[in-house]
Amino acid sequence: MSIGISLIVLLAALLHASWNALLRAGSDRLWSMTIMCVAIAIVCAGLAPFVPAPAKASWEYALLSALLHVGYNLFLVRTYRSGDLGQTYPISRGSSPVLVSIGAMLFAGEFPDPIGAFGVMLVSGGIVSLALQGRTIGWGSLPYAFGTGCFIAAYSVTDGIGVRLSGSPIGYTVWMCLLWGVMAPPVYAVLRDWRSLMRDRRETAIAAGGGIVSLVAYGIVIFAMSWGPMASVSALRETSVVFAALIGRIFLSERLTTWRIVACCVVALGAILISHDGTAGSAAPVAHRSDLHWMGTGMQSDPVAK
Repeated sequence: MSIGISLIVLLAALLHASWNALLRAGSDRLWSMTIMCVAIAIVCAGLAPFVPAPAKASWEYALLSALLHVGYNLFLVRTYRSGDLGQTYPISRGSSPVLVSIGAMLFAGEFPDPIGAFGVMLVSGGIVSLALQGRTIGWGSLPYAFGTGCFIAAYSVTDGIGVRLSGSPIGYTVWMCLLWGVMAPPVYAVLRDWRSLMRDRRETAIAAGGGIVSLVAYGIVIFAMSWGPMASVSALRETSVVFAALIGRIFLSERLTTWRIVACCVVALGAILISHDGTAGSAAPVAHRSDLHWMGTGMQSDPVAK
């Protein structure tokens, strides 16, 4: 995967860690995630008329991804409620790159080269090791944490295929996230009630800001998957756990143990290996340039893959 794509995915990882820090600060994560989704829907509804519409072949993937994102929301909230955040979060994020790699091989014919595959394993292993840190494993929370990782992998592979059929990474991102954002409030209403969505303006503004940051972060990831292998993009995105550890140390005065430092170094090494330019053994990604043309570069759109 090229250095340029690697760098923008690392930016997405930093943004991902930032909005998760905002989510962690809230006492009611289901409400916070719902407000985030409302903000995402509002922004996407405003952008939709001005971006290229995705090709019809990608619509079923956008709808499936939106449904999977709602399931991810519910599992993530359940994970946080049943287990230690410092343990369950790395397990959820660390298990997904390997699952994405398997899904990409099965459904998209993407076979990573040996160096990239080893990098994915290092990232996943380093992230999962952050969950241990000498603590007793909370076995009761593991099914929810791993289930969250399965949802992450499922929507990542779905979006990786969908964006390549769309002819427009920006258009696909906007419409998928709009569908996702619209679905979240009714689910909240079923679990709670509509009136409890209305809360303090400051709380609402913080949650909405987190939603906008998450939209930008995942939009970058979807764009990257139209150009690079899904497993590599997914693994680089999950380096957000390292950024989260650094944010916790700098801004929240959290302790960085030797174990955490070693694990972060393993993740960083994996990210370096993923960023190499080798392409042997991998399926060529279908890249589309319609968004570049829309932004005024004058480049012509590639034909949509069949």
